[in-house]
Amino acid sequence: MVSNDMVEIRWHGRGGQGAKMACLLLADVAGLEGKFVQGFPEYGPERMGAPITAYNRISNKRCTVHSNIYHPDYVVVVDESLLDSVDVTSGLKEGGALIINTPSSPAEILPRLRGWNGRVCTIDARRLSEEFLGRNFPNTPMLAATVKVSGVLESDSFLSHIEKSFKHKFADQPQLIAGNMATLRKSMEEVQLG
Repeated sequence: MVSNDMVEIRWHGRGGQGAKMACLLLADVAGLEGKFVQGFPEYGPERMGAPITAYNRISNKRCTVHSNIYHPDYVVVVDESLLDSVDVTSGLKEGGALIINTPSSPAEILPRLRGWNGRVCTIDARRLSEEFLGRNFPNTPMLAATVKVSGVLESDSFLSHIEKSFKHKFADQPQLIAGNMATLRKSMEEVQLG
């Protein structure tokens, strides 16, 4: 973290996996908690399956920086296959952490990280989303894992605020609220903290 308690997070995913949505949800909930926030995607080829990047800045003080994040505190990898084509550790601060969607343990994934020897956390977001939501929506488990690993928001407060957000977004689909909340809670329990 920098001196004003700003936390910077970079998200890597593929179009259609919800990395942008998770980034924006994190900004929304952090804003509800009184934080100063930024949440924005970097657009490239806008098509399903294309690599995408999104960014969060969360701070207790107003942020005047308006650029991509080149030296994040945390990097979230929503699609494990990106490890083979994108240098996800680029600029990652020493003392930071990678949060990767994979059934592998942190120790098993480390050799694929181009020499990164810092903190690696893993979560099987696909399994959890299929178990609780019936489909592969990795963004929900990845959002919970990011909150848990980064500590950027207190877990109980985060869950309370996001449930309110879901009740607004899914007012006509209450079954989605229960499934998403169960996914978030289980993901916070299951993320493997490297």
